[in-house]
Amino acid sequence: MESRYIMNTPNIYAVIIGSEILNGRRVDKHFNFLQSVLATRGYTLFCVEIIKDDEALIRSSFERVKADENSMLFCFGGIGSTPDDLTRAVAAEVFTSEPLVRHEQFEKDIIARFGEGAFPNRIHMSDLPAGSSLLKNPVNNMSGFYLEERYFFTPGFPEMAHAMVEEAIERFLPQNRPLYRKTVLARCSEERLISIMKRMPNEIECSSLPMFVNEKANVEMSVASYDEKMTLKYFAMFVDFLEANNIDYEIKAL
Repeated sequence: MESRYIMNTPNIYAVIIGSEILNGRRVDKHFNFLQSVLATRGYTLFCVEIIKDDEALIRSSFERVKADENSMLFCFGGIGSTPDDLTRAVAAEVFTSEPLVRHEQFEKDIIARFGEGAFPNRIHMSDLPAGSSLLKNPVNNMSGFYLEERYFFTPGFPEMAHAMVEEAIERFLPQNRPLYRKTVLARCSEERLISIMKRMPNEIECSSLPMFVNEKANVEMSVASYDEKMTLKYFAMFVDFLEANNIDYEIKAL
């Protein structure tokens, strides 16, 4: 299915909801997975939050995502039927400004699986934000959902959630343009490079990774952009600065 909502470089947010992760009862398995699967499409994460099951906290996270016109969200957890499952209601409030509505197909799926056991609690998993579409759950057919083809909500269980994320990425996140990156190891302190770092435009991703090599300060500097000529131009500017200031360096292979 071709998406109607395509951004070349969306700001991709992850909100991982679960008090049990923060108190140590469970270990998060979503961050590394999402980071890896996005990389196969040429994307990186913009923001990641791990938060407790708290209504105000979830609301503030969702509002931050909504305020970013270029956002895409992958949310994990809080879509079940227990009192601490708050994601559906807060998502409806923030992203639709409407109350939850019963999703007809999901209601049928819940009744088909649980029969009378769907009532009085499980059936409420089918109360979703208006305009929601379903993400398939290959484990038990208890779906996740999405809004606007860019806000995706999945369960906290990795074996269910990760398949839904893969479905969403396959359907709605096209292969990104290649990112051109050049990296140099400068044998100096980070402080000596700040002036040239300030000369990098916003279109250039400029990052520094200070480290010690043989007990001496070094900095791994990286410049990158989706424009190869621009990347090469500003990397050359960086190298020229190192040479003009007699700073030893080594260009790193990618």
